[in-house]
Amino acid sequence: MIFTKKESFSEEEITKLSEEFETYIKTVIDIDNKICSAGANRHFENEAILLEDGSKQSSLWGGGIDLKTLAIDNNSMINIRPNDNNTSNEIQDPQLRREFEGQMKYFFKVLFSSIAKK
Repeated sequence: MIFTKKESFSEEEITKLSEEFETYIKTVIDIDNKICSAGANRHFENEAILLEDGSKQSSLWGGGIDLKTLAIDNNSMINIRPNDNNTSNEIQDPQLRREFEGQMKYFFKVLFSSIAKK
């Protein structure tokens, strides 16, 4: 199941997002507009949704979250964009990577807040 939104995902939505891979959720974030599309089998599916909704290609970055460890990665084939100075599947710009990770923590904050409560 795919959800695309500007607000943080609820626990129920995260459960549905994890149906594709069980312990991992692929995401694409429009960094400039703070919109996350998550839950697809392939990043390009989330990317297509955001592009159709008016996002700019240069604002879209892919990655995911491991639901067991809460490790956030920024690894996606859609990140390979030499025209945007990114020649790797990883987000190479340190500031952009921090922004992506910060937005991931916002969109999945229910997971991180449950850890803080323990």
